[in-house]
This record gives sequence, structure tokens and C-alpha cells, in this order.
Amino acid sequence: MIYPKIPLAQSIIEICNAKGVQDIIISPGSRNAPLTIGFTNNPKFNCYSIADERCAAFFALGIAQQTKKPVAVVCTSGSALLNYYPALAEAFYSQIPFIVISADRPADKIDIGDGQTIRQENVFINHSLYNANLTETASELNDVFINEAINVAIARKGPVHINVPFEEPLYETTNKLSVDFNVTALNIVHESVSVDDIIAYTTLWNHSTRILVLVGECAPNSIEEEWLEKLAALPSVVVMTETTSNIHNPTFINNIDSLITTFSNADFLELQPRILITFGGMIVSKRIKAFLRKYKPRHHWHIDEQRAYDTFGILTKHFQVEPNQFFSQFLPFIKPTDSDYKARFLDIQKYRKKKHAAYLSKVKFSDLKAFEIILSALPTEIQLQVSNSSAIRYTQLFDINSTIQVFCNRGTSGIDGSTSTAIGAAVGSKKPTVLITGDVGFFYDSNALWNNYIPKNFKIILINNGGGGIFRILPGHQETETFNTYFETSHCLTAEHLAKMFQFDYLIASDKNSLQESMTKLFDQNDKPMILEVFTPTKENDILLSNYFKALA
Repeated sequence: MIYPKIPLAQSIIEICNAKGVQDIIISPGSRNAPLTIGFTNNPKFNCYSIADERCAAFFALGIAQQTKKPVAVVCTSGSALLNYYPALAEAFYSQIPFIVISADRPADKIDIGDGQTIRQENVFINHSLYNANLTETASELNDVFINEAINVAIARKGPVHINVPFEEPLYETTNKLSVDFNVTALNIVHESVSVDDIIAYTTLWNHSTRILVLVGECAPNSIEEEWLEKLAALPSVVVMTETTSNIHNPTFINNIDSLITTFSNADFLELQPRILITFGGMIVSKRIKAFLRKYKPRHHWHIDEQRAYDTFGILTKHFQVEPNQFFSQFLPFIKPTDSDYKARFLDIQKYRKKKHAAYLSKVKFSDLKAFEIILSALPTEIQLQVSNSSAIRYTQLFDINSTIQVFCNRGTSGIDGSTSTAIGAAVGSKKPTVLITGDVGFFYDSNALWNNYIPKNFKIILINNGGGGIFRILPGHQETETFNTYFETSHCLTAEHLAKMFQFDYLIASDKNSLQESMTKLFDQNDKPMILEVFTPTKENDILLSNYFKALA
């Protein structure tokens, strides 16, 4: 075995190994050479080399998203480290274990004009759960910091930063370990709901005839079917899910915006819940947020081991347990209450679905029609990654086969790393993976394709409407040069030459028939990654979407 000669590098590598950190994403550099030598020469690590640090971090995020295990990113000193920040912030808000290990110059080289040197200590302090600022010499205290950082990433499900100063020479190796490193045990205690809380809150539940359960982003199969069935059987409980919730039941409302957009004030008042129960990650639907902020429930309970956001300005209870734990303790004491709350919602949903089908049957080719065709043609048992902005919002309007697992970077809702995340997720899950993305997000993250680990069956469906279509959907759109240039970022780019450069097969579609044919071709070939670019009209999508919501009334 070959080890870096620097003892501090040895300690980091051996403690990572002892704690089960297996996936290491390395961006080439010189100052991180001791870490690169150690990780790549140890067969217990899966090492990946990705040059662009921003793409590398989102690639790591995708792997961690799927494996639920911490993934480490390793970079050289200087501005390289700052490129990790978008993915680190996403990991923070999406509660994904993520470890940044940055090589640094020694303390006496900072702020004296030395090259490739910045103030790296605590650089992520606002979004990192733990910051381990190590000293140059391997020591018991450094071991404590390294252990604590990795333990926090695992136990609290989020990002941590380990900053490691190295002095030259950096490339020397040895055949023997020279450190006696310490490994501290990880102790995760899962809480339970107190008996007093069970009595108090089940009493509230059993006396309420209007309870809304709103489910945000959830990992597939994370909620036990037993609890979903019991919720589905309660007439006083309406369960609203999002595409990223990855839970399914015939009685659950899964197209929130289609359901409530045309509600009048009287409808909102009539259907205002008394109790709101939330679990899962961030909510996509702006309309449900507006509803619950204006027509506030009397009680809002959030279920999450780590944290609770007061999204609707009425949070009254944070149950710091996993949802399965909560339901296992609560539902045995819940009694069916005489209520027509669920029945009224289901009647509205049935009506909306008829209107939805009628409008889609005659609408011209557009973003809306393209999403209908694409989502209905996806194979079963795949992983679907969706980029932010209009792509995820259109996806929310349609039913998706329950065997398809859906993911989106909703922690920060940024467009900056969707492609890189999707590729990492494909590597981490080993499932056939499809990314649906908008044009601005795709071109913004085009370096994601500079990656030697893209699976042959990886597919990208690129909706190219010539700009940031989300800004035409949002209030305030005006057809001016300023809007087109500075908001929509109008362009005439296509992915054809990117596909050629990065050795992707390439298909195009620009109408209903060509899209249906291309979807068939897209999944017939799995020997090479593919891009299907779908061209839709720039200036009509927002009008057709607005008319869609009007037609649902």
C-alpha cells in the first residue's frame, strides 16, 4: 500500500475509511496531492476525477442523494473551494450528508500575497453544520475534529467542512502508516413522541373534521405503506403530495396547482384546514403556500428529526422524530371522524381531471403538450431527475407512474447543478436515469457533461424554448428588450455541438409527432448516453399555460 508521507493526510484518509466514507470526488490540483495519493491508492475508496469543482460537488451530491451516505469532495487551495458552495448549500437545505475536504496553505502563508491562497477557514460557516480547521501537524485534537465532522455529516444529514493546511513537499510517499489515529464512535439516538404529547395531540386530531397532510420531497419507499393506507382511510384527512414526494395512493391529491388555482375566496374559506401536518422536504407549489399563508390553519405540526421551517407563519409543534415513528405512535389512537372534507376534495379533483384531459386534447404543441407526451412515454422502474424553474412546475401538473422515482434539487431551488446531480445520482443508484431540464439550466451546467463516469443508458430530455420560460409565467412579464435580455435571457443556442463534443447521441423534436417518435428512439438505444432536444415556441407557452388553468374552472 502506498501512503502520503504527510501524517495529517494519513489521519484523514484512515478515519474516512474507518467511518465508511467510500465515495471520493477529487478535482485535480497540487496542494491536495497528499490526499489524492492516499485516497486513490486505497482500494476501499471509489475515487472519481472531475475537473470543474462546481460540477464535482453536485455530482457528489447526486451520489449522496441516492446512497444516503456521506460523499467527500477534495480540492486544492484557493478559489477552487468556493465553487463547492452552491452544492453545499443544497446539501444543507436538502439534508444530504456531504463532506468538503479542502487543502490549504499553512497559516503563515495566508494574506501575505502567496499564490492560490484565500481565507479558507470557516468559509461555509452560514451553511455548514461543522467546520474543522486543522493544524499542520497530525495530533489527537485534529483527530477529534475530523471524527466530529464526519459524525455530524452522518447524524445530522448535512454538509461539513474539513480544512487541511499542507506544507511542501506534497508528493512524497511511504509504504507504512506513521500515525496512530483515533476513531470515535457515532451514536445516533432516535427520539420518540412523549406519552403526554400523544394524548394531547391525538385528542386535537380526533376532534377535527378538516385535517390537511402536506408532503414535501421524500426519498422513495421512505414512508411505510401501512401508514399511508391508514391515512387514506380517514374521511377527515386530505393528503396532498408533490411529484417529489414519491408516495402514491388513489385518494391522495397529487396535482395541487391544477386543483386549487381556480379556487375562489369562498372555496378557500370552505376548505381551510383546522390542522395542517407537514413532513418531507421543500414544497414546490407556490399556490399551496399562498393558500395556507392567507387561510391559516389553527395548528401546524411539522414532523422531522432535524428541523422545522415555519413556512406558513403558524407553526405550533415540531415533532422531532421520523414520520414513520410519528405515525406508528399516533395512528393507533386516531378514530375516524364523521366528515366530508376528503370527499369534497376528491369530487373537485375528479372534475379537474376531466377538464385537464379536455384541454390537453386540443392544445397546440408547446411546453405543456411536450411535458404531457414526455411523462406519459417514460419507461417504468426508472429514476427521473427534474431541473428547477419551469421544468419541475410543469411536471407537477401530470400523473407519473408510481414505479418512477422522482428527484429535484429543491433545497435551494437553483438551476446551477441539475445535470451534474442527475449524473451523480445515476452513478449512485445504478438505475436507468432520465433528466428533464430546461435550456438555461442545461447550458448553465454544460460542464457537467465533462465527466468520464456517465452511464451509457443516461438520457437528457432538454426543453428548449429559447430562454428562461419561468419568467414569462411569473407576474410582471412584459414583452420588452429589457425583459428578453435581462430576465428571460433569450438565446438561439442548441445542444447539437455539445452532444458531439461530449459523445452523446443526439435527437431533436419540434412537434407532437416528432416528439413521440423521438421518445421511442430515446429508449430503444442504451449503448451511449443521449440528448433529446425538444424545441417549443418561446412566446406562446405562458399564454397556453394561463389558458390551461382557466379551462380547469
